[in-house]
This record gives sequence, C-alpha cells and structure tokens, in this order.
Amino acid sequence: MPTDNIVVAAMTGPFVLWRCLHSGPLSADSIDRWSPDSSMPWQELRDRNVPLLTKLAEMYGAYAIVARDGDQIVGQLRFYPEAIASMAQAGQWCLQQAFPAGPAPQLAERRFPALAEIEDKTLTVHCLMVGSPSSPDKHLRHRGIATRMVRELIRWAAQQGWTSIEAPAYEDLPILYDITGVAGKRFWEKLGFQIAHTGTEPGFLQEGELLRAMREQAIAQGLDQECVMNLYTMQINLT
Repeated sequence: MPTDNIVVAAMTGPFVLWRCLHSGPLSADSIDRWSPDSSMPWQELRDRNVPLLTKLAEMYGAYAIVARDGDQIVGQLRFYPEAIASMAQAGQWCLQQAFPAGPAPQLAERRFPALAEIEDKTLTVHCLMVGSPSSPDKHLRHRGIATRMVRELIRWAAQQGWTSIEAPAYEDLPILYDITGVAGKRFWEKLGFQIAHTGTEPGFLQEGELLRAMREQAIAQGLDQECVMNLYTMQINLT
C-alpha cells in the first residue's frame, strides 16, 4: 500500500495526543471518545496527561513526532527531555498506566527547566509505534514510516539545540514490538545509533509464556536466545 500521502512532523497545535495507538489510529475527533464499558480509567488518564503534554509542548516545542494519514495519526514517536524523564515523579512514562508505570498526576505541577538551563541536553525516546497490534492497520508497518519519524526527530532535535538522543531497544523480535512499542536494536543501528549501555529487562526474568515465545522467535531468526532479556540503551550524538 502506498504511503506517499503520509506526513511526518513534530506534534504541534491544540490537539493533544494524550493516549496511544494500541486500538488504532486517532484524530482530534476520536481521541476523546471511548467505550463506557472500557475498564480503562480514560477520564482520569486524560486529566493527568493533557496538562503534562501541553506543558512539555509549551516548554520544549514538542513531545512526539507523528505520522498522519489525512486527519488520522497512524504513527507516533514519543520523546521527553532526560532532565524531565529522570524526575522522581516521572515514573516510566506510559500514558495509559498509573504511577509508577506512568507519570504521577503531580508531575505537571513541577517546575520544568528551560532548555538553556539544562546541562545534559539529551532527549529520551519512550516508544515508537506504527499501526496497532489490535487493528488492521498493520499493513502500514515495514514501509519506512518509523524510519521517517526517527530521521525527523534527529533533524528537529538538532535544530532545537538538543545534543543527543537515547532510545531503549531489545532484540528485533516482533512480539516485543507489538507489546512494548519499542523498536529493535538493529533498527536503531541502521539510523546511526550505537549501544551506550546493555542491561537486563526485569520484566523478562520470570519464566513463562512470553519468555518462551521470545526464545522461539530468537531461534527462528538465528539469534542467541539468551540475549532476548537484554535491554539496550541506544544513543546518537547530534553535535
């Protein structure tokens, strides 16, 4: 399917992308509509996320690079200043979970330093998603949209005055991308990122169905199955 009509740019304007694409594309008309039968506390999450993201946009210009197909957002690359991401109330930044997996409700009330005040001008990527694992728009994957979003982030960040970008990555396993929205290590390496640190993902230490599936995919791709628990910090310098 052609993707020439898809526009990639920094998220700006009054429309706040306060939730993610797990259920499919979002637009200004659809983002605030959800099923009353949903178990997700959508109103609570909206009340927390909108002020936080609005403040980030006002302070630093953007909090995401998005891919738009008309008025529909079909891809997202969320990023935050490391100086903000490392705050005690930042949690792990998932916008669809409560603290500590997501940010604390009080985070938006904290003072955010201006870019000129930040010594370590590093942006941290939280997630990268094209299409949705639960939606038919999977046809958008493997068509270069994610690559375009990362290249736009690199261009935008350098223009704004940021000096480096870090991104989390695992081995290139489809099951991990579907669950986490985190791209594989080889994806980032192709875009000029290098491994800055290798650790272990605590969530993968417990034996179970997920770990077995990860090992099976690793073997099928000729990867060392013992590497599936690795969590890589990928980094690119912009100066």
